[in-house]
Amino acid sequence: MQKLNELLQELGISKVRLAKYLGVSRQMVYNYLELDDLSKWPKEKKIMLYRLLDINDESEIDKIKITTDYLMNVESKLSKNSKAREEVNHCIDTKGLNADSQKLLVDITSLIKEKLADDNYRRENYYTFTYLYHTLQLIDSMPEIRYLFGFMSKTGGYTDPEEYKLQEDKQFILEGIIHTALNLYNNGGSSRSKLQEAHRRWVAEIEAKKEEKISRTQELSTVKIQALKELNYTKMDNSNANEVIEKILEILAKKS
Repeated sequence: MQKLNELLQELGISKVRLAKYLGVSRQMVYNYLELDDLSKWPKEKKIMLYRLLDINDESEIDKIKITTDYLMNVESKLSKNSKAREEVNHCIDTKGLNADSQKLLVDITSLIKEKLADDNYRRENYYTFTYLYHTLQLIDSMPEIRYLFGFMSKTGGYTDPEEYKLQEDKQFILEGIIHTALNLYNNGGSSRSKLQEAHRRWVAEIEAKKEEKISRTQELSTVKIQALKELNYTKMDNSNANEVIEKILEILAKKS
């Protein structure tokens, strides 16, 4: 790691600039550089550093010869990264957000754009971020998602494992459960037959929820039609929405 620090100094790359390139805080860069070796860095950030320095692994740092062409190449990569973030910043409406929230939004968007543009994993990344989009839509109804994100942040070394920014008890419990589950997953600690049965129950629960949602939607549609008919309307619009909604609630109350 000392060699890397010396190289960054020779290249004139400050901690602040490296932090912007990696999309992390300056403190996080200090944390990375205090580690014993690059293998302990988060995989994604390590790959970004390798790309910046044009190397394949840590052992090649000693072989780097700093020439004018090499300096210009590194500078070009840093500038392109900065420009890309500025372009994303201009395209996003950050009105109403404080400085920290604005930076976080731009960093997230820049990273997603970078991943979606990666030809090697274009399909996988598309579906991954589709799942993420769906997950974010559930975050208010499923608080466990927040704890799961916290667990992943801690596992990746971005957050202190003893830090609890959410509900500490619930976060602590879920982190322990997820850690145990991941150990079982990675070590093959559970039989396939048991997993198949658990997966079958999970699928059945999801199907039951879907049927309940469809049934509820159909019921609301029927009640809406009834409400419009009772009010002598043919459709629901801005002029009668409140009246129709009140009638719908009235009909539902009578049914319950």
